[in-house]
Amino acid sequence: MTKQEHIVYWIKTAKEDWKAVQSMYNSKVYIHALFFAHLVLEKLCKAHWVKDNIDNTPPKIHNLITLISKTNFQLPDADKEFMYSMNQFQLEGRYPDYKLDLQKRYKSAQTKKILEQVNNIRKCLLKDLPSVK
Repeated sequence: MTKQEHIVYWIKTAKEDWKAVQSMYNSKVYIHALFFAHLVLEKLCKAHWVKDNIDNTPPKIHNLITLISKTNFQLPDADKEFMYSMNQFQLEGRYPDYKLDLQKRYKSAQTKKILEQVNNIRKCLLKDLPSVK
């Protein structure tokens, strides 16, 4: 795959995952929606990583701050703090006891607020990437 094809792959899969986030939220599956919201941001960070680095394969890591720091994309400090907090949701699928703790803390209102912030950052990340249908 070319560099452009790799970038398009990450964008397309992030867009598909964003649709899944909305479906999960509407179905009241909040923790999974947050897990997928993290995936959306991760994939868009990886698209930026491919765009800004020589290699076409981003590192196999999930930490949003580490990924975005290895790109030319500049996030405001408040967004960096939010992205850092989103890292907690990438653990959801790996540790059932952690998932139970999150389920107690994140209900509809909290999840909606987080997803609104994710959507704002998602749109910012997409602005500096090729338009993909």
